[in-house]
Amino acid sequence: MLMAIVFGSIFLGVVGALSSFVLTENKLQSSNTDKNKGFAIAEAGIEYYKWHLAHFPADLQNGTGVPGPYTIPYYDPETGAQTGTVTLTVTGNSLCGGVTSIDLESKGQSVGSTKTATIFARYARPTVAEYAYVLNNTVWAGADRIINGKYHSNGGIRMDGTANAPVTSSLSSWSCTSSYGCSPTATKDGVWGAGPNQNLWSFPVPQIDFSAIAANFTTLQATAQAQGIYYSRFSSGNGGVSFYKGYHLVFNNGGTVTVYKVTSQNILQAWPINNPSASSQISDYTSIKNETLVGTYTIPAACPLIYIEDHVWIEGVVSQKVTVVAADAVHSGVVPYVVIKGNITYATNNGSSGLTVISQGDVLISPNSPQNMNLNGIFIAQTGAFGRNLYACPSSYEPRGTLTIQGTTVSYKRTGTRWVNGCGSGSDAGYQSRIDSYDRKLATDPPPFTPYTSTDFKFVDWRQK
Repeated sequence: MLMAIVFGSIFLGVVGALSSFVLTENKLQSSNTDKNKGFAIAEAGIEYYKWHLAHFPADLQNGTGVPGPYTIPYYDPETGAQTGTVTLTVTGNSLCGGVTSIDLESKGQSVGSTKTATIFARYARPTVAEYAYVLNNTVWAGADRIINGKYHSNGGIRMDGTANAPVTSSLSSWSCTSSYGCSPTATKDGVWGAGPNQNLWSFPVPQIDFSAIAANFTTLQATAQAQGIYYSRFSSGNGGVSFYKGYHLVFNNGGTVTVYKVTSQNILQAWPINNPSASSQISDYTSIKNETLVGTYTIPAACPLIYIEDHVWIEGVVSQKVTVVAADAVHSGVVPYVVIKGNITYATNNGSSGLTVISQGDVLISPNSPQNMNLNGIFIAQTGAFGRNLYACPSSYEPRGTLTIQGTTVSYKRTGTRWVNGCGSGSDAGYQSRIDSYDRKLATDPPPFTPYTSTDFKFVDWRQK
């Protein structure tokens, strides 16, 4: 009897432990099943509102006329029975009176379950902020380049740098000349070179339409006059010293900008970035000599748009989303440019700070730029080039050290911030090391009026909460 009791107790203990394990596993499986059902229902909620916006693009209230959240029953498409519930929250992000993106939060829950799953998605038109580079011309990325982000050109690409994301060209082949390191001239693939990660290279691909992403300067001017900050033209004429005057913007941590009028410049001799094969130098007016203070102003939070009808010099610390436009839609033949005078950094790196610079002409880096320069932002040379002119060597201007850009460069013409043999005898000019990375946070939530690459809305962010 004693042995029976002992072995019976052991047997009951084992059976009890096994039963407890089976019940626990069963509960866990049921919980996971309920979560998976909730996730599928939450996904259905996101897809439903995508469909709704396709039919009613301006409706952020689910056809009810009142703010959410909205509780929507979910029915099994086969049986017609309700199998769950979607709780949907719709939030429109607006600046300057227009919706820039739509945030959707969908919570799914199956009938009879206490478990829920939540999905967040941002619905918006894709912009150039998804790229590290968007170019309309043939380009040579040197061996010193490190590029983190999509790199696209409507022309050919010689890629000797390290690209860690897709590199795409709209050409199947192109003619590589001595300007791109080919002697004699040779026909090359749309993307070619000595760079690694060639499995990421692709050509030909559809063009990015620069006319479609062109800024509407008349509309931007009117918006800035009504809701943002606007300055009329200070320079005058169509040439000469007075033509190259303009405004100097210094961004300050705290949401303000200090504005100066540039009254004179140091006139230097340089080879222009948009014509590297030029046989003679041009007069360069990008170095400030004298300026006068206009004032310090708070950037409007509801419409952080600054429109300057003149040349613009920019530097400082940006602490919010802001867009700067340098353009002249009034005076015929006047095409303002932007000069990046010093470092441009963000007050925070959590996505609340961002800068888009749209220049009707060039975006140029000043000759007396920092030896090691850091730039944050989206820089768009709508009809010109992004880069730094070549100055006399040796001098206090050449060569430079490292240029780090976190954001996006958009250039209609050929870019360049380093000049091979620019200082002669195998010595290069410009920035000797260049690091480019697209800004993941700006890719999903850029400053207002950042140019779109497509008119179609899509999910630019999607994650489970």
